[in-house]
Amino acid sequence: MEDLKAKIVTLKKEKNAVILAHYYQEPDIQDIADYVGDSLGLSQEATRVDAPIILFAGVHFMAETAKILNPSKKVILPDLKAGCSLADSCPADAFKKFKEAHPDHLIITYVNCSAEIKALSDIVCTSANALKIVESVPKETPIIFAPDKNLGKYISNKTGRELLLWDGSCVVHEAFSLDKLVELYKQNPDAEIIAHPESETHILKTAHYIGSTAGMITYAKNNPSHKFIVATEASILHKMQQEVPNKILIPAPSKENNTCACSECAYMKVNTLQKVYDCLLHETPEITVPEAIRKQALVPIERMLELSN
Repeated sequence: MEDLKAKIVTLKKEKNAVILAHYYQEPDIQDIADYVGDSLGLSQEATRVDAPIILFAGVHFMAETAKILNPSKKVILPDLKAGCSLADSCPADAFKKFKEAHPDHLIITYVNCSAEIKALSDIVCTSANALKIVESVPKETPIIFAPDKNLGKYISNKTGRELLLWDGSCVVHEAFSLDKLVELYKQNPDAEIIAHPESETHILKTAHYIGSTAGMITYAKNNPSHKFIVATEASILHKMQQEVPNKILIPAPSKENNTCACSECAYMKVNTLQKVYDCLLHETPEITVPEAIRKQALVPIERMLELSN
């Protein structure tokens, strides 16, 4: 494994490529990345990239976003099967009809969606900036929020605004077991529960802190508590533990009795270190976005980035 990591680092220099990785990637992939972050951080970083090749260690919609922001660069993804249950829950043809049925509504879409959905949107958001973006819209303007209903409910509760929600969700964040979480907290009453807003409402009600993946890391870093139960995809614990080496991090338990007793994204885990190497070596699979779609999708992404400054 270490030899393969060394080969990737060498190849990256030879190709003048940059590797962007999401917090939910395998720890070995995070270790060889030039930048590791959440969806907002990765979108922002993609605008700063000088290298001609971007290898995106994440899922398909993330690589698409990087391509939308960098049309002249080659964007490659280790495995095209690295999809997203949330993005899949919002097909473009069905969403187009939904939009047409509510022509007076402003469309805010969570970044976890396809380029076609972004092209149908007015503003894109991430879990880190969704609250700020919804609050930037005049109160008299009705809003469609898609595709994540759980994030939408959370934002609606925080703002007091009625949002028309698309019925989509993330299988990873809906996998947490409330009963198991309560039992785990009873065993660790000195812990703080921190949760991602894509989680279901009953999980969020138990949380001491709710925020994006980057926000959760910052909270664990700055909070005096020494123990945290973390309700998001379990691979975030790798980077979080590096930031808080003296604190105890416990993954929130899932309903499924799997080997890690936590919630993992099967799509994120499709990428492997070997696939990263092969992808960089052959510069394929390459992500392409039709120019008409790219131009339309770029507008709401740029609005998000402007509002996030």
